[in-house]
Amino acid sequence: MEQKQVKPKQLITKEFAKLLNENYNKTRYPLIKEAIKKEDANAIWFSIVELENYIAYIKAEAKKQKGEIDGIRFHFGAYPEDKAYAEKAGLTTIFLAPTGSKKIKKTTEVSKMEKSIENDDSLNIAPLNYGSIGNPPPIPYI
Repeated sequence: MEQKQVKPKQLITKEFAKLLNENYNKTRYPLIKEAIKKEDANAIWFSIVELENYIAYIKAEAKKQKGEIDGIRFHFGAYPEDKAYAEKAGLTTIFLAPTGSKKIKKTTEVSKMEKSIENDDSLNIAPLNYGSIGNPPPIPYI
């Protein structure tokens, strides 16, 4: 069954996206570059196939855990300064972590009612990382 396409309410104009990227490159990027003493990544890319596969994976994993996915949180991170990470060592990354809840049946002496306990971190599902970084120098949004 194909999902109905709905235009997202969170869309922004390309002009505003460019402004956001320029502001980052002017106000954040120089501070990071100075702190780590090298050019840093300022963009991370995942293919549609990788993202769709991850969404299918987290939905299936949540179902196995009797849970429900309600979103994906994008976290900023930085690779350790270690040769094992090759060209990514010390650079900025993002990783995607599913949010949702497990449906836990809890019975109390008083109510004897089933309750769903919601907690963004209650599901034990691996985050997604290793997108393609915008190799320094920075990739501007155009």
